[in-house]
Amino acid sequence: MSQSDAICQLEDFGTLRFRGPDARSFLQGQLSNDVTQLVPGAILRAGMHSAQGRTLALLWLAASDSGDILALLPLELVATVATQLRRYQLRAKLTITDESVQRRIYGRYAPGAAVPGPDSWSLAPNRALLIRAAGDSAPQGEAMSRTQWRALDIAAGLPQVYAATSGQFVAQMLNLDCVDAISFSKGCYTGQEVIARSHYRGRVKRRLQRFESLVPGTLAIGDSGRFEDGRAFRVIEAMQRAGGCSEFLAVAALPDAARENQEGAGSSTVQSLLKTRALPLPYPWPD
Repeated sequence: MSQSDAICQLEDFGTLRFRGPDARSFLQGQLSNDVTQLVPGAILRAGMHSAQGRTLALLWLAASDSGDILALLPLELVATVATQLRRYQLRAKLTITDESVQRRIYGRYAPGAAVPGPDSWSLAPNRALLIRAAGDSAPQGEAMSRTQWRALDIAAGLPQVYAATSGQFVAQMLNLDCVDAISFSKGCYTGQEVIARSHYRGRVKRRLQRFESLVPGTLAIGDSGRFEDGRAFRVIEAMQRAGGCSEFLAVAALPDAARENQEGAGSSTVQSLLKTRALPLPYPWPD
């Protein structure tokens, strides 16, 4: 990319709005992060989990100027997440509205620093999310493809959960504890007991890791198979480089977890053993 700001429309993302006096307290009891830490101008990542601690969705939370909370997530999961959360609404005073049709979500990459604006929320030191009404003009900037934006996510080791991977992994397997998407001091929420047990009592033997394939081929989110060393993997994010090889994030056994090598990842969609090279993540795993 050039030195000017780049803009990517995230057409595959939708928006849920939480409005009402109980919006924050309701989400506090449903999501893995501390919603009281949500501040204007910054995205707060939070997982929605099953009672077994499996990650059903990963939400990007944004505090709007009106005091409502916006949740950004893959469009294919918006209806499912809304339905799931309404089951727990009971007497809580809030409304949950799907505003995906009314809004457009853009990613902005700034080579220096993506400073939040009136309709902008910081996502990373040089990236921000912009949320605009569907009828508004697109933000100004150099066009960035969805593949280029996904490449930034992969390089940053940032997971996302889609329909193909929903409910497959405990939070720590997706490194949610490494990307500030879990609070271990906030109290109870759905799935908290399992996630806390994994944190305090045992080392996680499968983790999100970053790889590049050494032979040309396309990998899709949710694909599964085995590496040449026998470890099973499942793809979380992937993009194909110009030369045909792929760079991707996948959940796999850690290299020194030998006993996990024979553990399956479901039926394989990648039929041959995949030749890869491990790439570094920009953050460490907890000890």
